[in-house]
Formats: sequence, structure tokens, C-alpha cells
Amino acid sequence: MIKFLKNNVVIRKYQILGLLFFIASPIIAQEEISNPEICPPKTILEIFKKKEDLLVVKPTKNNFFLIIPAIGSQPATGFFFGAVAQYTFKGKEEKAKYSIANVGITYTLKNQWLVNIKNNILLKNNKIFLSGDYRLYLFSQPNYGLGTDIIPPRRDRDPGFSIDSLAQPMDYNYLKFHQTVSFEVKKNYYVGGGINIDWYSSIQDKELDVEKGNFTHHYNYSQKYGFDDFEYFLNGVSLNLVHDSRDNQVNASHGWFANINYRFNPVLFNNQEYSNVLFAEYKHFIPVSSKNPHYVLGFWTYGQFVTRGKVPYLNLPAIGWDQRSRRGEGYTQGLFRGNGLIYMSAEFRFPITCNQLLSGTVFTNFVTASNSDNNLRLFHSVQPAAGIGLRILIDKATKTNLILDYSWGNSSKAFYLNAGETF
Repeated sequence: MIKFLKNNVVIRKYQILGLLFFIASPIIAQEEISNPEICPPKTILEIFKKKEDLLVVKPTKNNFFLIIPAIGSQPATGFFFGAVAQYTFKGKEEKAKYSIANVGITYTLKNQWLVNIKNNILLKNNKIFLSGDYRLYLFSQPNYGLGTDIIPPRRDRDPGFSIDSLAQPMDYNYLKFHQTVSFEVKKNYYVGGGINIDWYSSIQDKELDVEKGNFTHHYNYSQKYGFDDFEYFLNGVSLNLVHDSRDNQVNASHGWFANINYRFNPVLFNNQEYSNVLFAEYKHFIPVSSKNPHYVLGFWTYGQFVTRGKVPYLNLPAIGWDQRSRRGEGYTQGLFRGNGLIYMSAEFRFPITCNQLLSGTVFTNFVTASNSDNNLRLFHSVQPAAGIGLRILIDKATKTNLILDYSWGNSSKAFYLNAGETF
């Protein structure tokens, strides 16, 4: 993923979003029928391929392999480069749905390594659903405090306000192993469980100086709730309930997905407290044209809540830490964090060219996070963002797109490059 973030930008996000929908509205009104015979789909790879070139390797039926570079810069890592490999495949059965597995390796000029392995796999003609998130990070990321009120209202802040002024730099190593296995009990309904391991070590809070009385959000939280501020674990098991009626998890045109995951974290090691964490997620895709299925309105909302006990600071719900790191476009990863967090996003997808090579999106999202330490409740402070996106088709069978998104948040803006839809 490529992400460029800049702060100190005065934006008019709602006017921009309204203009984008105004521009897109004539496209919605088009009555052009999507007819593959008249206008066959074409990918960007086919444009650069010579028909007489016999050395071109064709994708194998029912699977697609993609490697894209990852080059960019963000506050947490500085300049980084690497690669992401994604494998999309499905079984031979007619009703089998596509599965996704990907691996990403990134190195930064701060001598950091980020290794990501993700899987969302359907087996046995959609009877078994696997979902995993493995990470090994030699990492750094600023902390900004808890709650979405860390960015003061425009009327109350200085003209030169910068989100960077809130940042408290931190280095740490992170090992994550989350894997669930769910079994179909009724068509599109799954029940299962999982294992969850989180281990933070070698934590260096760079602005912390206890002798001089310079304390940080991470240190104060750890001291208050009895966690070691140098290393901690959060390990447990989870109960998983899933519904998935999407036609394609890579790029859905209709159907909905829901996931309820309840995590139990017993005391297995020192410096650990018993806790429960609830995660609930909902995605819905609605076709808005009876003539062309490529006009789609998508909704994504989820909430994550610490329902019992306390979890270490870095395990608190935060934006950008979902499985695919797509949550919270417009803001840097980890900017908003709290005891509870709710995220809502809406996206309108529309074709630009008849052959599906190019398509576009306009989107908006909202995030709210609570902070029990100052009695900030959910929805008492909400941070919005809005943006536009371009899609370039790179595989017809799986409907995989190369996506380019540009988004504006409150005193923030961001550019993203990924393979596969945002949600």
C-alpha cells in the first residue's frame, strides 16, 4: 500500500463531496446496457500486450496472481519501499466463490521491517471460511492520545495547528497471529472460533522522561492500569459468527457481509489482565441500476469495544489496524484510538469506460472513539473525511482493480494505492 500524508490543509470536504456527486449524477442517469458482446471487458495488461507475442504468460483458469510495488512515505515509517503479492483463486465447483491470500514485505529508511500475511479463504464449495491476519513489525508509530476529540474544533484551535504537534513518537516490535475457522451451518451463515496472539516488545517511548516529569499518553495509561510500558501480551480465543452473501469478496456488486467476533483474553502471562473485546462488522452492496450492474452503492460500518477489563494501550481499538489496513482513509494509521470505536463509510462506484477498464468512486467516512479517562463517550466527537478514487481493471475473472484514492480529513489528506477494493 502506498500512502502519502500531509497535514495543515484547510479543506472544504462537504462542498467537494457534493460537487463529486453532482458530477457523477449524469453518469448514474445513463441507460447504457452493459453488454459484453458489444463492449468486452479489457484490462490494463491487455492494452500493453501484443497479440502476436507468444511469450505472454496467461492467467490460469480460476486464479490470478499479482505483484505490485509499495513505495511511499508516512509519519509512522518515513520513506518505505517493498512489494505486495496477492493470490486470488477459487475451486472448480460452479458455486465456489473467490478466495484471497496476500503477502507484503516493506522496508523503511528508519531500518524498519513490516511483514504482513492475510487470508480470506473459502474451502469445500464455500463450506469452510478461514480468515487470518499475521504480522511481524519492527516498527514505529506516533501516539496521539485517546478519543476523537484530540483534534479541537476549528474555532478553538490556533491557525497554525498541525496534527504532527500531537504526535508522541514510539518504537516497538509487534508480533500478531490472528486466525479464525468458521463452518457453514446454513447457506451463507458460519459459526466458528479462533486464536488471537498479540505481543508488543522493545517498546521505546521517545518523549518519555520520568526524571524530568515528561510523561506520555502510553506511559500514563500503562501506569494507571498496571501494564509494563516496555512489553506486554494479549492472548486469547474468540467466538466467530459470519454471514456472507456477497457475489465476490474481491469486488462485490451485491449482497452483504456481517461478522461478530467476541474475544476472551485470559491471564496467561505476567503483566496481563483478563479482558473481553467485541468486534462487529457489516458491509452491504446495493446495485443502483437495472441496466448496468457496475453502478454500486456500498456501505461499511463496524465497531470495536473493550467490554470487560482493560487491554494494553496499543491493543485499544484504533483506525487503520483492521485486517487490510483500509479503515480511516484520510487519516494516518493509529491517529484515533479509544476504549470503543465506531467507523462508518459509504462509497458510490461507477464505470467510466464501457469496457470496464476504468471506473471511479466517490466516498465519505466518519469515525468516533471514546475515552473513559475523561468521560468522552462515543459520538460526542466525530471526525469526517471524504474522497475520490480511480479504478483500473487488472483481472476480469476476479474483477480485481488497481485502486488509487485521494481523501481529505480534518486537517489531513492522504493518497492510497492498493490492489482490491477498499472494502
